[in-house]
Amino acid sequence: MEKLTHIDNRGKAVMVDIGDKENQLRIAKASGHISLSPETIRLIKENLLKKGDVLTISQLAGISSAKKTSDLIPLCHNIVLENVKVDAIVDKKGVKVDSEVRCYGKTGVEMEALTAVSVALLTVYDMCKAVDKNMIIDRINLKEKIKK
Repeated sequence: MEKLTHIDNRGKAVMVDIGDKENQLRIAKASGHISLSPETIRLIKENLLKKGDVLTISQLAGISSAKKTSDLIPLCHNIVLENVKVDAIVDKKGVKVDSEVRCYGKTGVEMEALTAVSVALLTVYDMCKAVDKNMIIDRINLKEKIKK
């Protein structure tokens, strides 16, 4: 087993020192899904939910959360993000969320991409909870990680 990067020689959690690393273009893509009832899907498509436009608000929540990842995940570095894209699309079984996060820096943006997807899906859940009691968030995963 490889040595864990976030553990010191005493077994204590530490933030990884990235001070000596070179700046590089970093890109991460993630996705996830929330399963919804057919009625909830209809309400989203017709923009009839009382809390508002589910897709737009979830996209904005995803973008905002990517920028706050280091505040949420204790050992994540505070990264200046160049761009965050979040797409929320209705499909036959619910809403699929995709994110792409870019920066030019010393460490990757995987956690930011995953956080964007997670919070966007949680926002869909929050906005639909009054009308759908059987929602399931799943398939949150990192699709791609690029370092140039």
